[in-house]
Amino acid sequence: YKRQNLRPLSIFQQQTFTHSCFLVFTLSLCSSMASTALSHSLLSPHSSLSHRSHLDNASLPLHRSTTSLSPNSALISRSQLVWSQSKKNRSSFIINCFSDEKESTKEEVPIEKRYPAYPTVMDINQIREILPHRFPFLLVDRVIECNPGVSAVAIKNVTINDNFFPGHFPERPIMPGVLMVEAMAQVGGIVMLQPEVGGSRDNFFFAGVDKVRFRKPVVAGDTLVMRMTLVKLQKRFGIAKMEGKAYVGGDVVCEGEFLMAMGSE
Repeated sequence: YKRQNLRPLSIFQQQTFTHSCFLVFTLSLCSSMASTALSHSLLSPHSSLSHRSHLDNASLPLHRSTTSLSPNSALISRSQLVWSQSKKNRSSFIINCFSDEKESTKEEVPIEKRYPAYPTVMDINQIREILPHRFPFLLVDRVIECNPGVSAVAIKNVTINDNFFPGHFPERPIMPGVLMVEAMAQVGGIVMLQPEVGGSRDNFFFAGVDKVRFRKPVVAGDTLVMRMTLVKLQKRFGIAKMEGKAYVGGDVVCEGEFLMAMGSE
């Protein structure tokens, strides 16, 4: 510094210069590594482009025998292939987006028309002809499937106007579990009180329950879907064993085993 009459650098300037040199060196090293990796990926025999080029060359053996491509021209052709593929993928993505939007606009259905109603196999008048129960203890509104002597599926529309809600409970209306069991037993009666089975409404009784479980509460506004299936029938003793499950929105809310007794005249 004394010979050239230069002013010595401060410690801060020396550190700044050192950091800038290190940053420039790091950036140059990263760029060189990236270019090397790109060239290797383009020229690698395991890459998808190389397989594509081999397939193209195999399909055109005359061009390969008559012409020889230089490495630079092969690299350019591969880059063009990559660009064309990305362009095609971008265009196909845009087309798919537009087609999805059109399909979604076409398939938009108002919510009141989106869910079909339950079918009617037996309406309330036909149910009243089979079951002896009447208001306020008739707990089956519609039968949506029935195989006499085998199984039946029925529904109970739970509304706030049901007479048990003012007392169970005033602050939180919940359908009593014993009434869910009674409703399922009435569906079992519809299975057995058929002319094909030979049951009589005057001598058919609810005899017992086993393994009853309540999974979720049933509240006003729910539709209770009940399935009862005959498991075993002992005609000699007049005993029918049935399995029942009740659902709300596809979730099991109650299940158990039921015993029905058919008395003699």
